[in-house]
Amino acid sequence: MRADGFNNGLQLHSTVIQIGDTMRVGVLKEVEGENRVSIVPGSLKKLKKMGFEVVIESGAGIISHNSDSDYEAAGSTVSSREDALSCDVVVSISMPDTSNLKQGQIIACVADPFRNPSSVKACVDAGITLISMDMIPRRLSRAQAMDVNSSQDNLAGYKAVLLGAAHVPRGIPMMTTSAGTVRPSKFVIMGSGVAGLQAIATAKRLGAVVYASDVRKSAAEQIESVGGRFIEVDGMDDFEDESGYAKPLTPEFIQKVNDTVCQVASDADVIVTTARIFGRPAPITVPSSAISSFKPGSVVVDMNADVGGNCELTVPGEVVSTENGITIVGTKNLAGELASTASMLFSNNMTTFLSTLVDGNTIRIDMDDAILVGAPEGDDFYVAGMGGVLLCHDGEIHYKQTRLSEVVAQC
Repeated sequence: MRADGFNNGLQLHSTVIQIGDTMRVGVLKEVEGENRVSIVPGSLKKLKKMGFEVVIESGAGIISHNSDSDYEAAGSTVSSREDALSCDVVVSISMPDTSNLKQGQIIACVADPFRNPSSVKACVDAGITLISMDMIPRRLSRAQAMDVNSSQDNLAGYKAVLLGAAHVPRGIPMMTTSAGTVRPSKFVIMGSGVAGLQAIATAKRLGAVVYASDVRKSAAEQIESVGGRFIEVDGMDDFEDESGYAKPLTPEFIQKVNDTVCQVASDADVIVTTARIFGRPAPITVPSSAISSFKPGSVVVDMNADVGGNCELTVPGEVVSTENGITIVGTKNLAGELASTASMLFSNNMTTFLSTLVDGNTIRIDMDDAILVGAPEGDDFYVAGMGGVLLCHDGEIHYKQTRLSEVVAQC
């Protein structure tokens, strides 16, 4: 290991590393502004069957309508934050403060490591094992039941459309009445990943006419399968990296996409932006110049306000109106607006993942598990510079996480 504490190519050999002879999981109350909880009472039966003793921080599930008594009735212990933080495995949605954790403990959360490298460095320095659920190798079929990105993005796409419908000053479906016929609203969904496809489907179910775009030409079939009309851009190709995320685009192509899609959106009633690039600021897909051409009364719902926003005029956490009458919704945690459902799905993902750490009556880290360390080199799902959900262990960043190591080394 290098003098600065970072892995310099040292490979953690394929082996099973036993963490301890107890199996206690601590569930933390989230930070202010996060309405979800990482484990719900409905998951406790499965966790107990695996052999886990679960300690819930008092009040952890209140906002998501999971009371302390619900947890106790399901067989967990409700205790203090200090007790939950003392467990072998500490689970949460947001990255917790590591100052009260000890060497050898495991944190499983959404660390967002490329945007928060200092948190990774803190875990390396403290000898804490950090597992980041947003780093799940999503192309592995076994990983799908653990994919917190997909489960939460689905809900976010649904909620984004509902917010757009709530703010737009007109009805959504076509209506034929004795007073006349109401034409259906026009929705434009920018991007057709998990969130975008759910947004398209939701808007269609509400009765809107839905147009959708994507930088991947192959997305046209998916868009049409859920009721959308594909907006094609000249020069379009499949801008997708090996891990299934959208690649960064050239400024020239971004401008072409912006011009084409914003032209289609100029007479839309609701525009939902979904473009998110893993570990990077959100690209601007709706510049201020486009907003000036949108019709008065239209609504832009920016799904990426928390990472800079796709709309140039988005104010994170706020709903604002422009001088020409456009409403821009910058809600930062859309999945958290559906706290009960989002918590249940996240809990299912986390519970399935925790099952992979069980070996009899012990917790272990299997360095051959592709979920933890990524696919081996030469495999169809291998991604150079990227591993799996395991970011660091025993004072070292995993050797496959070379992209992350470079970012953390700059802290």
